[in-house]
Amino acid sequence: MSLNAASGPDVTGSAPARRRRGAELETALLEAAWAELVEKGYDALTYEGVAARAGTSRAVVYRRWPSKPDLVRAVVVHGARAETYEPIDTGSLRGDLLALLTWANRARVRVGLTAFHRLTGYFAETGTALSDLREVFVGGREPSTEAFYRRAVARGEVKEENLTPRARSLAFDLMRGELLMTLRPVSPEVIEEIVDDVVMPLLTR
Repeated sequence: MSLNAASGPDVTGSAPARRRRGAELETALLEAAWAELVEKGYDALTYEGVAARAGTSRAVVYRRWPSKPDLVRAVVVHGARAETYEPIDTGSLRGDLLALLTWANRARVRVGLTAFHRLTGYFAETGTALSDLREVFVGGREPSTEAFYRRAVARGEVKEENLTPRARSLAFDLMRGELLMTLRPVSPEVIEEIVDDVVMPLLTR
């Protein structure tokens, strides 16, 4: 989306730019802040830089997010939620997990790698870790996998007692580990290995 400059006098004689408000303005600010974060990293990120890129004033950014950690948390949530997963019932737990992991590998890797590379200063300043930032993003919402597991129990694929908290999160835990070790998207072959060699044998034991 192209960012419009804030309205004001136009010395060229053309009509002044339309003033953005509400959600439109907030989206423009978050996209500008994301671009600044990707380009410069947390330590070099400034309100002035975000405001200049968004074509507005520092005060406009500061009123919404009065501290740099506040701004960065909002930016990461905005980036991660730019694409949402529309679950499809594939008819099996294996198919559901493969579909979700494949989508996350395409849609979320960019955000994850940026967080790993660019937010070192944020974690040091706030005393938090990637897991804390993930909780901000999740915001109390039910993970997509919960619907998969309910269907799998109803179909008789897995037993409820096998679905411990650790087992429920294992597929994504393994994929995140692979991502952080390689710093690149996870290959389809590794995604299948995670599901077929580890997760499914554990859940169907």
